[in-house]
Amino acid sequence: MGLTKQSTGSCAGKQVLRIERSSPQEVVVALGGNPNVGKSTVFNQLTGMKQHTGNWPGKTVCNAIGRYEYHKRSYLLVDIPGTYSLSANSAEEEIARDFLCFGGADVTVIVADATCLERNLHFVLQVREAVSSMVLCVNLMDEAEKKGISIHLERLSSLLNIPVVATSARSKKGLQNLCKAIEAAAHTPSQPQPVTYDETIIQAANELVPKLEPVLPASVSPFWAAVHLLSGEEGIRNSLESHAVAEFPDFQPRPELQEQIVKASVLQAEEIYHQCVSLKTECYHRRDRRLDRLLTSKATGIPAMLLLMGLIFWITMKGANYPSAWLSALLFGLEEPLNHLLSSAPRWLQSLLVDGVWRTLAWVVSVMLPPMAIFFPLFTLLEDSGYLPRIAFNMDHLFCKARAHGKQALSMSMGFGCNACGVIGCRIIDSPRERLIAILTNNFVPCNGRLPTLVALISMFLAGGIPFSSLASALILTGFILLGIVMTLLVSRVLSSTVLSGIPSSFVLELPPYRRPQFGQVILRSVFDRTLFVLGRAAAVAAPAGVVIWLLANISIGDSSILQHCTAFLDPAAQWIGLDGVILLAFLLGFPANEIVIPIILMSYLATGRMVEYESLEQLKELLISNGWTVRTALCTLVLCLFHFPCGTTCQTIYKETKSVKWTAFSMALPTVIGLLLCFFITQAFRLFG
Repeated sequence: MGLTKQSTGSCAGKQVLRIERSSPQEVVVALGGNPNVGKSTVFNQLTGMKQHTGNWPGKTVCNAIGRYEYHKRSYLLVDIPGTYSLSANSAEEEIARDFLCFGGADVTVIVADATCLERNLHFVLQVREAVSSMVLCVNLMDEAEKKGISIHLERLSSLLNIPVVATSARSKKGLQNLCKAIEAAAHTPSQPQPVTYDETIIQAANELVPKLEPVLPASVSPFWAAVHLLSGEEGIRNSLESHAVAEFPDFQPRPELQEQIVKASVLQAEEIYHQCVSLKTECYHRRDRRLDRLLTSKATGIPAMLLLMGLIFWITMKGANYPSAWLSALLFGLEEPLNHLLSSAPRWLQSLLVDGVWRTLAWVVSVMLPPMAIFFPLFTLLEDSGYLPRIAFNMDHLFCKARAHGKQALSMSMGFGCNACGVIGCRIIDSPRERLIAILTNNFVPCNGRLPTLVALISMFLAGGIPFSSLASALILTGFILLGIVMTLLVSRVLSSTVLSGIPSSFVLELPPYRRPQFGQVILRSVFDRTLFVLGRAAAVAAPAGVVIWLLANISIGDSSILQHCTAFLDPAAQWIGLDGVILLAFLLGFPANEIVIPIILMSYLATGRMVEYESLEQLKELLISNGWTVRTALCTLVLCLFHFPCGTTCQTIYKETKSVKWTAFSMALPTVIGLLLCFFITQAFRLFG
């Protein structure tokens, strides 16, 4: 099941998309539309959990494929990346266009936003001209009703000459009617319908159509192909040539017609809109504009963003303490039953599996899961409410100053939950150069794996004894995160001016309407799509790390373990940067998962041969101070925690995204060198000023 590559006869060597059906009777449905119209909600509601995700062939752009049944017939739904036009400007738009026009879907469903239908109709007319058997799904009807927007659906269907269905996908209203319309369209195929063009365009296209009909697949409209070939659109021409079944004809493009072609669909969309839509008031978007004046203005946009960020971190910190303690007690409490279960095994194997593998996994899960389970839903709420694009809007000017792409603000925000997810999120950046800059700098913001270490050290050494210590900790943590953001901007500017020099590209950012988040779906999506996914990857690398750590702590050379020999070897270099050999080795051994840095430090100080658990921050602070820790040590450890090489999962993701050992190594060296230099300067400043 899914999308595969296929070579066709006359275009040997060209890779085209083909759908593998589970049966010949299965109906393939392409689901497209503009971004932020609720397309993914329609997809999720129809398919439920019967979904498969992956990458489009040859592209690092995610696809989602799912199935649903209606009247005992199977339908394969393909979720296409959101796009505003068939004239592709990015990898996502190219995929959307190619699948809509050449993917061989039986039915095409375009989802439109009822609250801004005029803009959506421009894309609807483009697709209607290129595909057959099309259904228009006018979604978000509940929001349109609240804003006093009335849509005459029968008139809209008559003017477009295609089925039109009204839905409110979030509440599942209208989805049965949508399934019925898809079924009808699959049984009674229709033909593509051209936009109402000027006679000059029609005449020029009709002259080219006879040359194209013999060379194009039967599923491609020759008239649509002729119109867009005449306009000189290179992307469409390349796609048409790659899918041709015979030698492509020579012809003379007429770029002077491009403006008229675009204008024709825009004017027709405007005319249809005014005939079908009525407004109770012209100020239906007044509430959104008022909120935007607060959340996106130069005076209040950034402060509001920082305040919201501080609140999220405070909730994450306070809320994670109790489930973390409960999980820790539960998982560590299972050690005795595990030891009993393995009592017949050799003692060393029993210790390796329980004290090494299980204890490391228990640390990772108990420390990592609660903050992620709180942070990811909060982050998804921002995304679902429409605020996340406004963060990119606020940060766009700063990233442009850094000669980077404004969308980097979104991938950077994702990095707060997990840097591996943030790296994957860099796919939304069209420019390869700017995408690489975003990937290389994503680790400058701390992920959930580093937040517990940051919080613990801040609470013990920087905010301990201060009134309202939890609030002070949240403010200090926000300050460190701001340092990470500033470093992201500075390094992006340096990279863009040196090894990755180039002119920053502009982008159009749509600010979607504010919406009431769906709390149930947000929790499910954040838990299954993000929290458990990231936790699974972290656990997969933490288990082998537990084996390595146990071996280092329990194999001795002379009177000392290998772990002690390593810390002694690293200690002279560590002193130069305000640390000791134990701390430096803990960061090195913590490469698989940042959550195990503190346990390794405790294990090394106590020389127990196993990771230990601390009952309170006060007990941990006493242990650290007794081993020579000061405020300077804590500050340098905080800085190195913020700026050091990405974890193993993130490095693996960087390699998958860049396909380059060089850039993966560079992404590890870059933050580490910066962190070591900052620690060195802090140490010298403390020594200079006492």
